[in-house]
Amino acid sequence: MTRPRNALPMAAALCAVAFGALTSGALGLAAGPARAASFDCTGAQAPDEAAVCANCDLAQQDVKLATLYGVITKLVGMGQRGMIQDEQRAWLHQRAACKGDTSCLARAYGTRIGQLEKAMDDIYSRGPF
Repeated sequence: MTRPRNALPMAAALCAVAFGALTSGALGLAAGPARAASFDCTGAQAPDEAAVCANCDLAQQDVKLATLYGVITKLVGMGQRGMIQDEQRAWLHQRAACKGDTSCLARAYGTRIGQLEKAMDDIYSRGPF
């Protein structure tokens, strides 16, 4: 099996986009507590959001999750995108059920990030890009 001539540049471009998204999200953490998570913490009223904003580890997990979600939804077709969006909405309800319980939130983030990382691995395995 031969690799198309543009396979490596496309894969490199995909990695560059993902890296740029991850690093820009990480740089956003340094902007201050109002932007510590992937959402504006100054408006956080729900207990789960307030807990994420108050906990650096959870805020970092939130940024990672949001970045993975954003990249994946740009790389999949409409049918799969709708499924991923439905899963994300269900996960947000699950996160809300944790209220301010940081252990529950950490487990919820770990599970969802694992799902999104698996989805990213599936996308990579179907390359080339």
